[in-house]
Amino acid sequence: MVKSNMAAHMSRLRGWSRVQRCGIAVCRQYSSGGSYPNISLSTPLPGIPKPVFASVDGHETHETKITTLENGLKVASQNKFGQFCTVGILVNSGSRHEAKYPSGIAHFLEKLAFSSTAQFGSKDEILLTLEKHGGICDCQTSRDTTMYAVSAEVKGLDTVVNLLADAVLQPRLLDEEIEMTRMAVRFELEDLNMRPDPEPLLTEMIHAAAYRGNTVGLSRFCPADNIEKIDRKLLHKYLQSYYCPERMVLAGVGIEHEQLVQCARKYLLNVKPVWGGSTLANIDRSVAQYTGGIVKAVKDMSDVSLGPTPIPELTHIMIGLESCSFLEDDFIPIAVLNMMMGGGGSFSAGGPGKGMFTRLYLNVLNRHHWMYNATSYHHSYEDSGLLCIHASADPRQVREMVEIITREFIQMNGTAGEMELERAKTQLKSMLMMNLESRPVVFEDVGRQVLATGRRKLPHELCDLISNVTASDIKRVTTKMLRRKPAVAALGDLTELPSYEDIQAALTSKDGRLPRIYRLFR
Repeated sequence: MVKSNMAAHMSRLRGWSRVQRCGIAVCRQYSSGGSYPNISLSTPLPGIPKPVFASVDGHETHETKITTLENGLKVASQNKFGQFCTVGILVNSGSRHEAKYPSGIAHFLEKLAFSSTAQFGSKDEILLTLEKHGGICDCQTSRDTTMYAVSAEVKGLDTVVNLLADAVLQPRLLDEEIEMTRMAVRFELEDLNMRPDPEPLLTEMIHAAAYRGNTVGLSRFCPADNIEKIDRKLLHKYLQSYYCPERMVLAGVGIEHEQLVQCARKYLLNVKPVWGGSTLANIDRSVAQYTGGIVKAVKDMSDVSLGPTPIPELTHIMIGLESCSFLEDDFIPIAVLNMMMGGGGSFSAGGPGKGMFTRLYLNVLNRHHWMYNATSYHHSYEDSGLLCIHASADPRQVREMVEIITREFIQMNGTAGEMELERAKTQLKSMLMMNLESRPVVFEDVGRQVLATGRRKLPHELCDLISNVTASDIKRVTTKMLRRKPAVAALGDLTELPSYEDIQAALTSKDGRLPRIYRLFR
């Protein structure tokens, strides 16, 4: 009985109709012979309410709004439709400001972030409070910025700003929390030296070589010797110097500007920090001094595999030249040049989407099968910058690898082809717009730009600047870079590494070749 009923139901569905489409008219016919009249697809259906679409009140809604409070704190927001928002406090404080202090304070503060505060007894209490609004929190430090951020539901904005203000200005810094941080820092340092990917370590080394002993050349990680030296008193002294409203931005994406300003006035305007008043006189305002030089670390890289498949023993070299600050006009041409160089690992060389047409793929990885990596990086700060190329190969072929990279630096000075330049500019614009689809990335972009310049360049402004870059701009910035001394970082078996003087000579030659050496015995 059930089977026959189901069969009858299925036959009714099959005989539901034949659908005739003539232009935009649709006629539905039942198996019984009855049919609907022809109805245009653009005609509203009877009994269905008219849809209401979200609308934007002019172009202003998409722009970043900025308000400066009476105490100097900047509040910046970008409206973005959605249920969730990302809000955070960015502080002009990082490892570059530790000249008067033991190195590693910024690293400690990153690990101590969102621990117990005046209002919240523990990190667990903070996480449970955020959980009520579907929120997560994070803190990241770089060489020049410390960023406390929370992503949560928009309706929890008041709670989020209250929590951020408390985490930044009222941390308890208990002895047991500092002790736990010491353990976390030790573990991170061990992990840094053991991990197969040497890029973070090489980045530290190239900065130390380029800016020897000053500002962005100071280590981003706490040296092992300083772990026991950092205590609550020292942390408070540092916070007193750098955590002041004039050096902070409260940034938010996905919320109304007035609502964020109201919360900032409520929780950040007349709040006295746990370390007392700020003393701006102690701030280190040193400008980055590019020195150039070499930092080497001989290390056994023969067994760095984490799994059963062994990784070949490699020597890693990074060569860099001083570029420019992100505040200068040359920043955009150098960003295009970096994209033109591109590159990557030998295992990611497939497909145009992975940069197959960049110079380091075409001229290096596709021609020299024994090279495992050739990647271009651009690090830029408010007073200097560094364009560098990271390369990896077998220790026996280090000299040849270095010569290939120095040749690429010299060839930057040639005239870029029209198609090559347009491809690099399109790729840079594409990467910029793709990254800005993510709400946390927009938040970081808003916060960092407002912290550094007091305003934000919108994506369409940046795209216009990228479009205006010419081949002569690329040649000009390259010529300027090649006049400076190189910075070199080398890690692994360095038996075949050329001397710093030879690398410098190659970068000042016409063809980028290293001086020839003649050996009686090999």
